[in-house]
Amino acid sequence: MEIYYKLFEVLFPVFFVVGIGYYLGKNNKKIDTTFITNFAANIGTPAMVIYAVTSTGINFDIFKDYFWYYLLAIMCFSIVGLVNLFLIKTRDIVRELPPLIFPNTGNMGLPICMFAYGSQGLGVSASITSLIILMHFTVGVFLADRKFNINVILKNPPFYAIIFSALVLYYEIKMPVVVINTTEWLMYVTIFLILMSLGIALTRLKIFSLNKALISSFTRMFIGPLIGFILIWYFDLEGFAAGVLLIQCSMPSAVLNYLVGSIYSPKKVVDSVASTIVVSTLMSFVTVPIVVFFALKYFS
Repeated sequence: MEIYYKLFEVLFPVFFVVGIGYYLGKNNKKIDTTFITNFAANIGTPAMVIYAVTSTGINFDIFKDYFWYYLLAIMCFSIVGLVNLFLIKTRDIVRELPPLIFPNTGNMGLPICMFAYGSQGLGVSASITSLIILMHFTVGVFLADRKFNINVILKNPPFYAIIFSALVLYYEIKMPVVVINTTEWLMYVTIFLILMSLGIALTRLKIFSLNKALISSFTRMFIGPLIGFILIWYFDLEGFAAGVLLIQCSMPSAVLNYLVGSIYSPKKVVDSVASTIVVSTLMSFVTVPIVVFFALKYFS
């Protein structure tokens, strides 16, 4: 019975805040999330990365190992995603691949791992989220625009936060208390705002092709955890870090896929990406509790 109570403790805060955002979005169609987006991109996410990576007790080896483990996961997601899009006869496979390979490790995965495993879970989760951030603004933009643009990543504040945090870990630099306190405070504000914005986004993104969205979302939500299990088995991983890897492999498609696509891709592609994000997120309210249950039971 204790594990079910723990599961409730982990998931209720996340789903509750998403629900607040959904309620606000439904009752106020004109609510503007531009401030949240700008704050998260330029201040909140860099602060969250710096705190989670440098001040939660993980070392450079853990950061490096789980960075690479999740890169392998993304490669597996890519192969499965390509097969999925080919089978459903997608016209623009390249541009519609991102929602199948870039999960919502930041908005949803990071707070869930934090509540499940505490500060160390937050640190490992941030290692994975750091990779996803880098991939969104390099590979993600390349897939959406079909050309590489180095300026996108160079103008991205989280990129510099990731580099800074990795150097702090590598050289074992002790962060000043004032930096720890400030970034921790900003991190909690950011988590609340991005979860709420996820709920608002669910009221605005539309489903345009339900059958294709269901198939792609099924692939994301069921093959993702399977790939996580395979990596844990192959590398003989254990403990809370393995649980974090499993949970992060099980997240729905990231809303950032839609934001990047809306800038660089045609509307028809963006509509398809939005459909996958909505359906996979709705599926996650069923699949994620199951995965978190197994993670807490076998990897703690």
